[in-house]
Amino acid sequence: MVIHLFTIMKRFPRWHAIGVAALTFVMLSVAMWPAPSQSVIVELPPQVVMPTPSPEVPEEPEFTRVAEEVQPGDTLSTVFERANAGVRVLYRMLAIEEISTPLERIYPGQSFEFEFDADNLLRGVTFSESILVKHRISLTDDGFDIEKIVREPEIHTRFAEATIDSSLYLSAKEAGLSDNMIMQMATLYGWDIDFALDIRAGDTFSLIYQEEYLDGEKLGDGPILVARFVNQGREVNALRYTDEGGRTDYYSPNGDSMRKAFLRTPMDVFRISSSFNPNRRHPVLNTIRAHKGTDYAAPTGTPIKVTGDGKVVSAGRNGGYGNVVVVQHGGGIRTLYAHMSQFSKNARAGNRVRQGQIIGYVGATGQVTGPHLHYEFLVHGVHKNPQTVDLPTAQPLDRQFLPQFEEFASNMMGQLQVFEETYVAAD
Repeated sequence: MVIHLFTIMKRFPRWHAIGVAALTFVMLSVAMWPAPSQSVIVELPPQVVMPTPSPEVPEEPEFTRVAEEVQPGDTLSTVFERANAGVRVLYRMLAIEEISTPLERIYPGQSFEFEFDADNLLRGVTFSESILVKHRISLTDDGFDIEKIVREPEIHTRFAEATIDSSLYLSAKEAGLSDNMIMQMATLYGWDIDFALDIRAGDTFSLIYQEEYLDGEKLGDGPILVARFVNQGREVNALRYTDEGGRTDYYSPNGDSMRKAFLRTPMDVFRISSSFNPNRRHPVLNTIRAHKGTDYAAPTGTPIKVTGDGKVVSAGRNGGYGNVVVVQHGGGIRTLYAHMSQFSKNARAGNRVRQGQIIGYVGATGQVTGPHLHYEFLVHGVHKNPQTVDLPTAQPLDRQFLPQFEEFASNMMGQLQVFEETYVAAD
């Protein structure tokens, strides 16, 4: 058609052809020019997007769960049999040390959960080690897998302060401290303060300590972080510190260890029935005979702790001393524990013992009028008053850690003071 149009135009004079071409161009331009109120829209063919199919999620196998609680007298076999898990699989588990070590430590009240598949085959066992630790054993085609599941408790920081009116125990209870926290405080200060003899009305104490919570319920007490005890006007401060070497202990603000080489007293619960006295009249023999130690009256069976690290020299019956243990310590020091009802497993001649270990139990063996412990402290063979003898201290904080410790101690003592001032203001 275009070729035919050009053939016709050749028949016209040249200027006619030019005019026709120009007129045609103008007409086409006008026809294609958009109106003022219109837009030129370029339409693209729609792109069809096919939805991506979701991956098929395999169905979780259905498990039947059986819960069992360990009863007094139960063994692992009885627990597994009661859950219809069988003992063959138990014996296979116990053959693996990684599994047998936590699994064999069962106790009354411990929880077990057994998982069985649709064919009633055992697929998993979950058991508690403690309220914070569980273990899960999974049965696989290759054997067993064990997983340790640990929950972290929430840590709450607490402050307590009290003035002693009648006794440390009652004042501490009124301040909201648990029995465990009271024992922690007594142990912390046990090297410096004799709680049977030194406590006076008007003495004060304050401390910052931690409590552990899980799901909003208190699990128990954490450690004491910093404490101050004012006893008869003497101030004794203690801070818990972990050095860069990972060693945790309690220190005074100048870096001296709160721990002494010897405990001041060998028992937690007692009353002093007779003190060191070179001119005491013997209650049984009715004669003047030096009392070369301290008598601690307590119920029969009360645990007796060795007061310092050492070696048991003798343990056995010894005349008027009854059942007696003698321990040799460094520095020419010996301690003696008499009138025991029975010895502990640590009380064997030649055994090494550590401070705080149970050495025996209060009794009334030998020449006595009632159950008590007779305790002696000898230095190079010379008897010393256990209540007043200067006790050697343990190793202080390493000097390389002192700069960091001093900054830490200043911060913690400052926090304690802020709490104390706030407590007084609130009163």
